[in-house]
Amino acid sequence: MCGIAGWVSFERDLAAERATVDAMTETMTCRGPDAEGVWIDRHAALGHRRLSIIDLEGGRQPMVVETPEGPVAMTYSGEAYNFTELRRELAARGHKFRTDSDTEVVLHGYLEWGAGVAERLNGMVAFAIWDSRSQQLVMVRDRMGIKPFYYYETADGVLFGSEPKAILANPLAKRVIDADGLRELFTFSKTPGVAVWQGMREVQPGTVVTVDRNGLRTAVYWKLDSRKHTDDTETSVAHVRELLDDIVARQLVADVPRCVLLSGGLDSSAITALSAQQLGRVGEKVRSFAVDFTGQTENFKPDEFRATPDTPFVHDVQKHVGSVHQDIVLDPTALSDPDVRRAVVTARDIPFGLGDMDGSLYLLFKAIREHSTVALSGESADEVFGGYKWFHDPEVQKADIFPWLAASRQMGGGAVNVLNPELAGSLDLGGYLQDGYASAVAEVEKVPGETEHEHRMRVISYLHLTRFVRILLDRKDRMSMAVGLEVRVPFCDHRLVEYVYNTPWGMKTFDGREKSLLRAATQDVLPRSVVERVKSPYPSTQDPNYAAALQQQVKEVLADNDNPVFDLVNRAWLTDLVAADPASVDTQSRNGLEKTLDYSYWLQAYRPEIKVG
Repeated sequence: MCGIAGWVSFERDLAAERATVDAMTETMTCRGPDAEGVWIDRHAALGHRRLSIIDLEGGRQPMVVETPEGPVAMTYSGEAYNFTELRRELAARGHKFRTDSDTEVVLHGYLEWGAGVAERLNGMVAFAIWDSRSQQLVMVRDRMGIKPFYYYETADGVLFGSEPKAILANPLAKRVIDADGLRELFTFSKTPGVAVWQGMREVQPGTVVTVDRNGLRTAVYWKLDSRKHTDDTETSVAHVRELLDDIVARQLVADVPRCVLLSGGLDSSAITALSAQQLGRVGEKVRSFAVDFTGQTENFKPDEFRATPDTPFVHDVQKHVGSVHQDIVLDPTALSDPDVRRAVVTARDIPFGLGDMDGSLYLLFKAIREHSTVALSGESADEVFGGYKWFHDPEVQKADIFPWLAASRQMGGGAVNVLNPELAGSLDLGGYLQDGYASAVAEVEKVPGETEHEHRMRVISYLHLTRFVRILLDRKDRMSMAVGLEVRVPFCDHRLVEYVYNTPWGMKTFDGREKSLLRAATQDVLPRSVVERVKSPYPSTQDPNYAAALQQQVKEVLADNDNPVFDLVNRAWLTDLVAADPASVDTQSRNGLEKTLDYSYWLQAYRPEIKVG
C-alpha cells in the first residue's frame, strides 16, 4: 500500500520540474512512510511513497523495465492478491523477475498484455504506467474503487495522484470549487468520477484511462452486470463460503504484522473467525482490535440504528476464536480534539465526513498502527448481502430516491439544515440528487423473468454497490492511510460481489432476516450470540460531554464575524444550537456542529475559491 503521484507534459522537459514533482510526491508521505522514489523522463514524471508490505527490500518504486524501444515505468499502489499465479504464468512465458513483489508482476503483466493486465488482477490497485515506446500514460483503478485515484487534465497533459492533495501541490491545478462541487459536497451521495475540485476527476472503478498527445481516453474493463442465478440455496451458501475461505487466505498474505477489525457484528466476526481458522493451520493466533467509548456499554441507550452495544459481542467472538484482542477505548476529550478533526479533513481533502465516526476510526487506526501494518475489515458486507435496516423497509424500497437518504428522512434527517438558506436554495440539492438517482437506476439491467420486486431489490443493491459503498471505502482508505495502515476489504472481492449481486433477493433473505447467505455460510465458526445479533452500524459516542465540547468550539467560530464559513452555514441556527443543553442535542443537530467545524478548518487550510454563479 502506497501513495502515487505524477505529471505528464508533452510540451515541457520535466527534468526541469523536479522540485514540483518532489512536492507532489511529498504530500503522499502519510500513505507511504517507509520509502520515497521519483523517476523522470523528458515528458513524464512518476512519484512514489511506499508502505512496505510484501518483499520489503525488493519492491521499491517507481519500478522500471528497460526495453529495446525504451523504458516502461510504473508507480503502483495497492495489492494484487493473485500475483503468485500471475508470476508463474508470466515466468512460463519467458519473463524474468528480480524481486518477490506484486509490483514487478503487475509491471511485467503490462509488458505481456498491455492495459489488458487490469482484467487479470484480483485485488485493490491504483497504478500509472508511462510507456515511452508509445509515449502514453496508462492509469488503472480496481473494479470496486477500493484504492483512490485522481487526475487533472492540463493544456498539454495530465496530473495524477492517489489523493487530491498530490495534484493540488502542482501550480497548474487551481483550487476552485464550483456549484457542482458544492452539490457533491453537501449531498450524501457519490457521483462516479466527480472529485469536487473543479477540473479534477476520479479514475472510475473498473476503468483504464489512457493519455497521449491526442488527448485522454477511457475504457471500462469491468462493470456490475445482471445475470441469471441458477444455483439453489444450499449450493449458493456453499459457494459463498468457498469464496470467503479463498479470499481471506489470499488477503492474509503479508510480510508484516497483520490483524482484523472486530466490531462484534456478523461481518467483522466472520472475517475474524475465518482468519483465526486460516492462521491456526500454521500455528498462529489472529490479533483483533475494537473501538469503544468510555462508559458506552454501561450507559448504552438503544436508538433507531443501534439496538445493542458492541463490546459484549466483541468479547464473545474473542473467546470463541481465541484471538489476541485489544479494545481501544476513547473518551470525549480525545474525540473532540481539534487536531484529530484537522487530521481527518486533511486526509480527505474535503469536509465530507461522518463526525465522531471518522474521528474515532482515525484514532482506532492510529492505535492499531503501533502493533500492525495490515488489517482486514468487514466493510462492504452490508452493501453486498443487503444488511442495512432500510433494505427491508417497504416504504424505503418504494422511495424514488437513494435508499439511505429515504431512510434518513423517515427518522427526521434533513429536517435540520446547517447550510446557509440562500446558498442551499441556489444549489437545488434536491434536483441534483434526483438527477444522480435517475442516472444510476438507468444503468441497471433487468434479468428476463425477474419479478418487479426482485428487480427493485436488484436496483437497491446496485445503488449501494456503485454509490454508497464508495463513500465508505473512501473513508476507510483515507483514515487508515493517514496513519500508514493498510486496510483490506475481503467482501469487495469482485468474484463475491458479482455472485451475490446476481443472487435473487428471496435467497438473500431465505431465513427471514438480513444477510441470510452470509449468516448461513459462516455460522459454524461463530458464537451463537453473534449469529443471532441484529445489524448494528459502526458505533458513535452517546456521551453528552462530546456534544458540549463541540458547542464550545462552535462558539469560538461564531465569535469570528469574518469567518468565511458563514458563507456556507446558517449562523442563526448555530447560535441557537450552541446555547442548548448538550443532553438535548440530537444526532442531526450534532452533525451540524461537526460540519461547521469541518468546513471552517477546510476553508482555512485549503483556501478554495468558491464559484457558485
